[in-house]
Amino acid sequence: MTATLVPPAPDGATTASTKRSGFRLRYVVVALVLLGALGFLVAKGLSSALNFYLPVNQALHQRASLDGHTFNLEGLVEPGTIHATPSGVDFTLTAGGDRVAVHNTGSPPQLFQPDIPVIAVGHFVGGGFASNQILVKHTSSYIAAHPNRVTAPNGTKR
Repeated sequence: MTATLVPPAPDGATTASTKRSGFRLRYVVVALVLLGALGFLVAKGLSSALNFYLPVNQALHQRASLDGHTFNLEGLVEPGTIHATPSGVDFTLTAGGDRVAVHNTGSPPQLFQPDIPVIAVGHFVGGGFASNQILVKHTSSYIAAHPNRVTAPNGTKR
């Protein structure tokens, strides 16, 4: 059996198959980079779109995994615990028999008061919860039960 040797191409010249494989490799690399970028964007978008909230009792039980992460803490404002501060308001949230002290920076919403369910947006710090936003939870049944407490943007009472 004899082997046929193909002479090497002159310097600077490439064969057609080498050119094709180079183009294919470029397309594969570009496609992988684009797929990676798309996957990253989808993952970031979904993680920021999932805006969940946890009741006080569940958040306290998951505290180790939540430390340093911003999330929505839900609970009932405990009567007698609301205290105005120079930077906002301090209060206690309760749920499921557990309670946590909340330090909120910024103005609380107009409907904020004792014995109503709220969501505090923030994270655990030390022995409490640092919040920068309070969301008051109310439904049409709340408006029907307390018609003069809800003020419309035009100033009328509902």
